[in-house]
Amino acid sequence: MRSTRHVQKILQNYETDNPGVKGNLCRILMNGKLGGTGKLIILPVDQGFEHGPARSFAPNPTSYDPHYHYKLAINAGLNAFAAPLGMIEAGADTFAGQIPTILKVNSANSLIPKETPKTQAITACVDDALRLGCSAIGFTIYPGSSMALEMFSEISAMREEAAAKGIPTVIWSYPRGEALDKAGETAADISSYAAQIAALLGAHIIKVKLSSDHLSLPEAKKVYEDEEIDISSQAARVKDVMKSALNGRRIVVFSGGSKKGIESVYDDARAIRDGGGNGSIIGRNSFQRSYPDALEMLNNLIEIYKGKA
Repeated sequence: MRSTRHVQKILQNYETDNPGVKGNLCRILMNGKLGGTGKLIILPVDQGFEHGPARSFAPNPTSYDPHYHYKLAINAGLNAFAAPLGMIEAGADTFAGQIPTILKVNSANSLIPKETPKTQAITACVDDALRLGCSAIGFTIYPGSSMALEMFSEISAMREEAAAKGIPTVIWSYPRGEALDKAGETAADISSYAAQIAALLGAHIIKVKLSSDHLSLPEAKKVYEDEEIDISSQAARVKDVMKSALNGRRIVVFSGGSKKGIESVYDDARAIRDGGGNGSIIGRNSFQRSYPDALEMLNNLIEIYKGKA
């Protein structure tokens, strides 16, 4: 597998990483229809753990089968497929080598009492990723939770182990917890802060949500206003997030969120592209649609990221 200049330039930003980590990043960046462009679309399927099976898969019952998601990611020409341990194990042999996989190593669930501090349990390990031939591990942190510092410590240790074994780390950085109201979870200043935290924890790939034009922290709001930081459009807010990801030296993909109208999905992708983001990590908006509709939508997203739509 040869890498393009686009990919080589991205890999040069990871100055201290070993050939194993860079090799796995290269596999993700070079795979699929966007391979070599520096853009990414990843299929994440951890929603069954987070939200429950009916909420996740009943809108498209064939998606209860883990093999469905492997096939969707492969046939759509995506860069990678991310999922918790059980789902990766259910297809690891059948689809070995056909698509880079990302093992989600921590998870939560919607049965936990709402008053419980926001955190996730570690449900898999680096050696599981090696055993299953995964190209990366994925880990969620909740900036804004009283448990955030513990989560930072957990991923710091696991990231060190993974890097030593040649495995990159993807951090889902989702602001959530007692320090934030609902508007604060997707505020422009908070989203950029979340990207910065993930980058400083050593994430090789950062996953954040698209933000609103709301500013949550009074101290940050003053700076945004005084320095006239543009957050007026989605593309401008993506650009601000990329600056917070070490001035674009880290790969950032943006979450698709819950299922919505297809034109909104396309508009989001155009904003990510125009703002300099690396791509989308899109789950429910793909697998909750019928297989033909999902393939068509993902192909259109690929064309958007190629600058053709």
